Amino acid sequence: MSALWIIPILAVLILVHEFGHFITAKMVGIKVEEFGLGIPPRIKGFTYRGVLYSINLIPLGGFVRVLGEDGKSESPDSMQAKGKLQRTLFITAGSIMNLLLAVVLMVAIVGIQGQTTNHVYVYQVQPDSPAQRADWQPGDRVLAVEGKTITSADQLIALTASYAGKPMTTTLERDGKNVQSTLVPRVNPPKDSGRAGVLIQEASAASVKSESVQAHSPAAAAGFHSGDVVSRIDDQPVIDGTAYSLMLSQSAGKTVPVVVTRDGQPRTLQLAVPKPATADSNVDVGLNLKAHLIYSTVPWYDVVPEGVHQTWTAATQMFEGLKMLIQGSAPLSDVAGPIGMGQLTSEVISASAAPLWVTLSQITILLSLNLAVLNLLPFPALDGGRLLFVIIEFVRGKKVSPEKEGMVHFVGLIILLLVMFVVAFGDIGRLMSGTPFLK
Repeated sequence: MSALWIIPILAVLILVHEFGHFITAKMVGIKVEEFGLGIPPRIKGFTYRGVLYSINLIPLGGFVRVLGEDGKSESPDSMQAKGKLQRTLFITAGSIMNLLLAVVLMVAIVGIQGQTTNHVYVYQVQPDSPAQRADWQPGDRVLAVEGKTITSADQLIALTASYAGKPMTTTLERDGKNVQSTLVPRVNPPKDSGRAGVLIQEASAASVKSESVQAHSPAAAAGFHSGDVVSRIDDQPVIDGTAYSLMLSQSAGKTVPVVVTRDGQPRTLQLAVPKPATADSNVDVGLNLKAHLIYSTVPWYDVVPEGVHQTWTAATQMFEGLKMLIQGSAPLSDVAGPIGMGQLTSEVISASAAPLWVTLSQITILLSLNLAVLNLLPFPALDGGRLLFVIIEFVRGKKVSPEKEGMVHFVGLIILLLVMFVVAFGDIGRLMSGTPFLK
């Protein structure tokens, strides 16, 4: 049922986007004829102050229809009668509003909930790699590179790239102690291998709490209870879910002391950690765990800058994903329509260690940024396609024939609808096969 959260999320995104077009049209003096949710044919509508507000059959977007966008009117309050800058503002207003929504939501998260601290771990070291030669080991936490504290996987990747071919001093945490290491990242790494030759994993600081204990399991034999918070394993602090998993893997086949907090008091349990069934499977001790993120308060004067910074980081990651999709390094199965977004929302809510309102806000931020960017792509029928004709007008010094522009947008709309239906069939196929969206 959590997949249904996608309905109000998409409704908000569409309303905000179209309201941007609506309010900007009013500002520059363009007459609005219809404010529609969904794509026609129309199901229901009513007129208020000369504007038709409608609900349409195909729930894949919305639109603001203004006088003159079809090229049939040259009256002073038509779109055709306005200047190039006014039309540019009207066309881009929807994406601007989606960008502002993302910033506002991120600022709200930072101001109300605070921010988390991220940890970066070495998950796997590839043979004959710079990391192996520098004695990096699975389970190491990367603390610093050249004195700069590492707070994200992206930061570590960027710093490693900047030191390609040069010695790079790193500080790792291993078994509770700091280890200094010097690594020389590869200039031309092999295909499907990074410059350092490691797989890394990022995790946010969190408390790890037992939700339930399986009967007749190693955890039950050790005396675990539901509600226990795991604080240490074999004298090493458990600072997030990834640290717990890595420590458990390293303890496979041994009996280790595990410190838990129960009713506010620490207790030490002796846990016999079994070996995994296969080399690729995880260690299972019979604990159903849930990570709860730990947030720190952000000073009021840093709330807006930090919110803007985190929005920019999210946008950068989105651009990187779009680039990978275009280059073919990311599968087309990662593309999703409303149905796939519902599945993704359900899986993210289930996996998230953040409060529900934060998780829903983060999903809204991601989709709002996607909507802002995708709508500005120079494809017919999209805002970017309409903007392209304004740019052509700037270059040529005269407008393209409204009839020709209208035909181009009509063909583009048909193509977009076909793509949406193809994506929808893919989403349905994924659901029916039981394939998860999150890998």
